[in-house]
Amino acid sequence: MTVESSAARKPRRSAAGKAGTTGTKRTTRSTASKSTDPELVQLLTPEGKRVKNAEYDAYVAGITPEELRGLYRDMVLTRRFDAEATALQRQGELGLWASLLGQEAAQIGSGRATREDDYVFPTYREHGVAWCRGVDPTNLLGMFRGVNNGGWDPNSNNFQLYTIVIGSQTLHATGYAMGITKDGADSAVIAYFGDGASSQGDVAESFTFSAVYNAPVVFFCQNNQWAISEPTERQTRVPLYQRAQGFGFPGVRVDGNDVLACLAVTKWALERARAGEGPTLVEAYTYRMGAHTTSDDPTRYRGDEERQAWEAKDPILRLRRYLEASNHADDAFFAELETESEALGKRVREAVRAMPDPDHFAIFENAYADGHALVDEERAQFAAYQASFADEGGH
Repeated sequence: MTVESSAARKPRRSAAGKAGTTGTKRTTRSTASKSTDPELVQLLTPEGKRVKNAEYDAYVAGITPEELRGLYRDMVLTRRFDAEATALQRQGELGLWASLLGQEAAQIGSGRATREDDYVFPTYREHGVAWCRGVDPTNLLGMFRGVNNGGWDPNSNNFQLYTIVIGSQTLHATGYAMGITKDGADSAVIAYFGDGASSQGDVAESFTFSAVYNAPVVFFCQNNQWAISEPTERQTRVPLYQRAQGFGFPGVRVDGNDVLACLAVTKWALERARAGEGPTLVEAYTYRMGAHTTSDDPTRYRGDEERQAWEAKDPILRLRRYLEASNHADDAFFAELETESEALGKRVREAVRAMPDPDHFAIFENAYADGHALVDEERAQFAAYQASFADEGGH
């Protein structure tokens, strides 16, 4: 196996191409490979070649072929689940879906870096992280089908419910991390958000508090290049990871399509947090291959050339090339995984269609701890409204 060296990270000015998104005009942006950027931590090239990194190699030095196959399996099954969910939405079985297509390495690498006692605060696209935390993928779909308010107990897997309010979970994560410090525990917290959320005031406030209180939290930003239709260069004049400098803690940019690099960098950041060294900002430089959500049409604001350039850096294909070149996986492994993938898709589809409708009166539960007269009045009015349908049916 050929081993190449990579340069040490050095700050630079943003290399993003010029862009414009006026009306429905599609944006033309630079499609040059970011693989050679000096500050981008990379352990696997898009061609599947292992590269050395003096700072982060130690964090994956002991990884076994079995564990590498496990990372590959995680990404393949996560993508299969995501594809099935997208199809279900298109067929009217889900109200909405936020795809993670293209971001599997960032999520699986970082998710597998966490310990069981760490606590995870996601947004609404971290399906791969949920997989790593042991959340049944079918439980992710209840909210998008509109039959529950989340679908899982956060404390069962130390994985919080999905957060729709952009960036607010970083405050929750910071507060939880401050509590960990007061409790004297050695666990850590990881908060996920996107490049769009990095412009939110909640995120800046989280950076301030976590730095001042030296909170054991890792801020994991999946920079997928687009905040819906807004390119990253419309939000910042410097690479996102450099924002951490202004708050007094380290930031690092990692190749978000390299599962090994994401695993290594996140392990390093979590170990810093557990050791009392405070927060870290990890910017996983990746790409959203599909739409922002199933209600979005990305062809209105970005061109095919950009997407095709990133398809060549596909995170799953990258690891497969490495597995094959290293003789760590054979045809039987890939065939068995394909069978497992199809079985997962079938299970997800059947589970969604079998989900019962929610109790119509559940919306009145947990509004107030001790009840409230106004809620009681509204419940009675709603009951009368529901009964009117039965009366009409009787006639």
